[in-house]
Amino acid sequence: MTVRVGILGATGAVGQRFIQLLDDHPTFDLAAVTASEASVGETYREAAKWRVNTPIPEDVAGMEVAATRPDSIPDDVDLLFSSLPSGVAASVEPDFLEAGYVVSSNSSNDRMAADVPLTIPEINPDHLGLIDVQREQRGWDGALVKNPNCSTITMVPTLAALDRFGLEVANVSTLQAVSGAGYSGVTSMEIIDNAIPHIGGEEEKMETESRKLLGAFDGASVSLHDAEVTASCNRIPTIDGHLENVFAELAEDVTPADVRDAMHDQPSADLPSSPDQLIKVFDDSDPERPQPRLDRTYADGMGIVAGGVQEMSGGVKYNCLAHNTIRGAAGASLLNGELLVEEGWI
Repeated sequence: MTVRVGILGATGAVGQRFIQLLDDHPTFDLAAVTASEASVGETYREAAKWRVNTPIPEDVAGMEVAATRPDSIPDDVDLLFSSLPSGVAASVEPDFLEAGYVVSSNSSNDRMAADVPLTIPEINPDHLGLIDVQREQRGWDGALVKNPNCSTITMVPTLAALDRFGLEVANVSTLQAVSGAGYSGVTSMEIIDNAIPHIGGEEEKMETESRKLLGAFDGASVSLHDAEVTASCNRIPTIDGHLENVFAELAEDVTPADVRDAMHDQPSADLPSSPDQLIKVFDDSDPERPQPRLDRTYADGMGIVAGGVQEMSGGVKYNCLAHNTIRGAAGASLLNGELLVEEGWI
């Protein structure tokens, strides 16, 4: 089965990752790329300041950039990936949904909306059932599915593994790469020889999105997980890969070996872009792992890496890491698109 897809906001950092990940994809055939009005009519090569570490696919380089409007998308496109800035997405995505398109969006708007699935395929695929609620309430022929924030998606698979022991509290301090702020988000004079505490809006996203992702879907709504989640988010001068220090309190007494086994055994998904093993776990012989430079490309950037598991009062502490623009952004939306196809929504 081949599904024709498009990318909304294809020239930006996340849009370029979409281009890279869709190249030679077994299911998706890229048929449309959109950008701002300033780029409309140009070829993709002309419009995009390409920064990804692989060449622009030749079949994409010559594609004409279209306007970000439903009437600019070919009729045979069934699925759209959105990497639009959240302010733009909030006003533009509904136009595509009303026009009948299914949109898998990385944009942060509507992630916590009660009728919008916020989905990690390996963790809560059943939340796609909210699409029926969404269509009934909003009158859309299309459907909107969101993936979580790049720092949230790094932590939540590890918390899902720990929830079998009764997750009660999760405190996290992040060390986030500069690419998470976009190419112009943090200047060199700000970040070189420095670390920047507090990333605006990031802490709230981690604290709320994680509880929705771990929550239960009853067929009509998602109830938030009752764990208490607190986040402190910090920017450091690494390029890619968010490293996070997690302190989890659990209802049951566990050993580091129990935790490592639970994370190792956390199921992956049977999707084209899913890693065979979702979470790679380092044992006590590698206490200094994971590290961004060494581990962000695990499973081609689509996996989660954990390590440094230690006992603490009432639970455990550990580190986790993921590639923020692959697993944390474009790759997350791509997986949601694959899940939509697998589950018959497209």
